[in-house]
Amino acid sequence: MRINKYISETGLYPRRETDRMISAGRITINGRVCEKGDNVEPEDIVAVDGAPITIAEREPVYLVLNKPIGITCTSARQVEGNIIDFVGYPSRIFAVGRLDKPSEGLILLTNDGGIVNQMMRSENGHEKEYVVTVDKPVTEDFLEKMAGGVEILGTRTKLCVTYKISKTQFGIILTQGLNLQIRRMCKELGYRVLRLERIRIMNITLNGLERGQWRHLGNDELSELLDRLND
Repeated sequence: MRINKYISETGLYPRRETDRMISAGRITINGRVCEKGDNVEPEDIVAVDGAPITIAEREPVYLVLNKPIGITCTSARQVEGNIIDFVGYPSRIFAVGRLDKPSEGLILLTNDGGIVNQMMRSENGHEKEYVVTVDKPVTEDFLEKMAGGVEILGTRTKLCVTYKISKTQFGIILTQGLNLQIRRMCKELGYRVLRLERIRIMNITLNGLERGQWRHLGNDELSELLDRLND
């Protein structure tokens, strides 16, 4: 098993964080500092910062949080207002993807490294839906340009779905997740985002969850999510 997959299946760290730790020389296999792409055999001893770890049987955890503004989507406990301390779950979990600090709404947290990797692959085109409030009236021209793709970060955003909600509010459904994508798209078209809320990831919605509250995914929600990921 590849070292980054092995680490993610322990439930301790998602694969991206594992890759950063490998680059920093913090992970060893049988006492040897490992390299990205190394394989782990059943008899090998894998350690992070000198502390041995193993894949153990554990109950998978899937949470939905209605994230408030000001909470940072990081597992780094030294960051004030980090999402892990905010949720306060008794076992180790991590966020699936990100919502920037000034944004709010739906985010998933889990100890299942496999589902994180499936959901984060941009080529899979998983839908994420947002409600956006801007600083001036939403026009049909603006909605069409947002839906057709906007040049940001040296690339053109993928086609997406947009719809008007009110004079200064619109909905948008994305299938990609560039850094600060919606804020950058709006800025490029002369608008400033005043409020950004995610209301859906694939089949998962807030379903009446109050701001700052979290809940476990229901069995039906989880089954449908896994079916979609495995299609």
